[in-house]
Amino acid sequence: MENVLIVGAGLSGAVMARRLCNKYNVTVIDKRDHIGGNCYDYYDEETNILMNKYGAHIFHTNSERVWEFVNKYSEWESWYHQVIGRINNKYFPIPVNITTVNTLLNKNYDQEEMRAFLQNNKIYSDPKNGEEVTINNVGEELYKLIFKEYTFKQWNKYPNELDASVLARIPVRSDYNCNYFSDKYQALPKLGYTHFIKNILDHPNINVKLNVEFNKGDCKEYSKIFITGPIDHYYSELGLPKLEYRSINFVKEYHDIDYYQSRSVINYPQHYVIEDDIIVPTPWTRIIEYKHFSASKHFSASKHFSASKHFSASKNFSDQISANKTVIVKEYTCDGGDPYYPVPTQKNQDIYKKYQEEAKKDEANNIYFLGRLGSYKYLNMDQAIELALQLADKFD
Repeated sequence: MENVLIVGAGLSGAVMARRLCNKYNVTVIDKRDHIGGNCYDYYDEETNILMNKYGAHIFHTNSERVWEFVNKYSEWESWYHQVIGRINNKYFPIPVNITTVNTLLNKNYDQEEMRAFLQNNKIYSDPKNGEEVTINNVGEELYKLIFKEYTFKQWNKYPNELDASVLARIPVRSDYNCNYFSDKYQALPKLGYTHFIKNILDHPNINVKLNVEFNKGDCKEYSKIFITGPIDHYYSELGLPKLEYRSINFVKEYHDIDYYQSRSVINYPQHYVIEDDIIVPTPWTRIIEYKHFSASKHFSASKHFSASKHFSASKNFSDQISANKTVIVKEYTCDGGDPYYPVPTQKNQDIYKKYQEEAKKDEANNIYFLGRLGSYKYLNMDQAIELALQLADKFD
C-alpha cells in the first residue's frame, strides 16, 4: 500500500483518513495534543460538564450522504439550537423572528404584518456587501441594533467591509420559530465530538501522531499529502501577502448556581449593556453555558420571551453533573492566536486566488488542501465533511 499523509486531525482530516484507509496506509499528524481540531470536547474537572474547548458546535445538515456517514461513527441526539440576544435588559430570539421585531421595535406584528415588514426592507436589488444584505433582510433599525456592532466585535470590520455571503448565512423568520437552524437533521453526538472523531480514526491503517509539526522535508515518503492547515502558511516562502484570520479568546467562569442563563448561548450585539442606569461594558461576543447541552431534564422557560413549541433539549444528561454549580465561557474574538475564521473580504479573496493558483499546480505533485483553513472558506461542519468526501471520491 502507498503511504498517505494528512496534516490535521480535525473533522476534515479525519473524514479523509477514513475514506482513504482501505486503499492506503494513512498517517495523520497534528501539532496539538489532541484529535478533533476545533471540534474537540472534554469533561470539565470541576463540574463534569461536557464542554467544547474551542466554542460550541451544533451539527446540522440537509445532506443525506453526510448524515449517513456521521451515523456510522456515533449515536446522535436531536438538538434544536436556540440563541438569545441581549440588548440592555431586553432579551430576544436570534435569528430575527416576529418576537424579535416586536420586542426591539415595540411592535405587535402578526405573521402577515411581519411578512410585509420584511418585504418593505428590500431596498437593494443586488446587495454588494454584508451591510446591504442585512438591511435587505431585516431593515435598517434592526441592522444597527443587532448586526452592525456585533459584526465589528466578531470580525474587527463593519458589515460594509465584508462579503455579502457572511451575513446572508443568518436566516430570518416570518413566524415565531426560535430555532437557529432549519436543516432536516440537527443533533449533537451522544458521547461528544472527540469520541465521534476517535471512532472515525479507529482503523488499523490509520496512524495518528500528536504534538507533531508539519515539515515539508518529511513529505518524500508519502505519495499523497492532504493539508487542512492555513494555505498561506504552507506557501509562506513565496512572499505573498498573508491572509487574515480571526481567533477567539475563551474565558471560563464558575458559578455556584444551577444555571447562569436561560439558554445555552446568549449573544451580546452591543459593546455595553445598561443595568440600573449603569453602563456595563460587554466586550465579549457571546456567553456559552454548556450545561444546557447535557441536561435533558432541564427546560427553563425563559422569563424573557415565551418558549416556542420548536424547543427540544438534548437527552445526553449525566447524573454526575452538579445541580448547584455551572460554568460559562465568554468569547472574545481577536486577531492573535490560532486561526479559526477566514476573514471574507474582497481583498482576502483576491489574495487567496493567488494561493489557489499555487495549490492547483501542486495537485500534480499530489498535494491537496481542504477544510476551513485549507480552502479559506467559512465552512459549517457538514460542508467540511461533504467536501472531504467529494475529494476522497477522486481516489476510489
